[in-house]
Amino acid sequence: MTLTPARAPVSVWHSRRLQGWLFAAPTAAIVGLLFIAPLALVVWMSLNHWPLLGSATLNAPDNYAKISDNPLFLDSVAFTLKYTVIITVLLSALALGLALLVQERRPGVAFFRTAFFLPGAVGFAAAALLFYGMLNSDFGPIDPMLRALGFTHEPVRWIGTPNMALFSTIALVLWRFAGFNMLILLTGLQAIPVEVYEAARSDGANRLQIFTKITLPLLRPTIALMLILSITGSLLAFDQFFIFTNGGPDNSTVSMVMVIYRQAFFRFDLGGAAALSVVLLVALVALNALQMRVLRRSN
Repeated sequence: MTLTPARAPVSVWHSRRLQGWLFAAPTAAIVGLLFIAPLALVVWMSLNHWPLLGSATLNAPDNYAKISDNPLFLDSVAFTLKYTVIITVLLSALALGLALLVQERRPGVAFFRTAFFLPGAVGFAAAALLFYGMLNSDFGPIDPMLRALGFTHEPVRWIGTPNMALFSTIALVLWRFAGFNMLILLTGLQAIPVEVYEAARSDGANRLQIFTKITLPLLRPTIALMLILSITGSLLAFDQFFIFTNGGPDNSTVSMVMVIYRQAFFRFDLGGAAALSVVLLVALVALNALQMRVLRRSN
């Protein structure tokens, strides 16, 4: 008859499961306090008539039903989608070009990497004010420079027409974020083994074949991350339009977030603004889920 040794009692406080909960508790508390609780409050506000001053009254689902009657929000959806497509294409192409330009180690490449990334260190509000001052026809340096070079003979209305306001805002965003996205793509490029390129060159592959058959496929997860950040940031655009164009001219550059801001703090309708926020959040979650699904299929 063999005796099995009795297991030593393990204290609950030393169990791995409890230790894991203790490590996760601070993060869970922060997420719950700063994300889940405000999200629940926004959903509850969207179901009520919630004036800025006064008591809230339940009116579900009136706030959601009124969204289709808001012509400014519907116009802002079309404008924001247009802006998102343009920014995503141009920003991705510019960032990829800059990343390929500074990919290899050679004299002076560190200077260019720093120079390309420096605009990303400037606050977005400060960058918008900087561009507003530079493009101002009264005291900005751009108009006199263009007139001196003979490109124009009269002040350019950089934010005076819908097309020029959109163009100027796109230039601001490209200047501000191209270096940041370049850094993301450069990290992915540096992770590609050099041996893969050497093997392709030894097999006689040219630069175009190496780029299309090796660089782009291996860079796909990094590109997907950049696209998610770019699309999400474009759909949530606010600072560049609020500070730079103020939604003008004639509300031609009003984004969806600007409509939410105006609904809350101009019309003092927090319930309606919360309903718009919930709709935008659901659209963002669905879009990001679709992007992740496409990424998994392509991998």
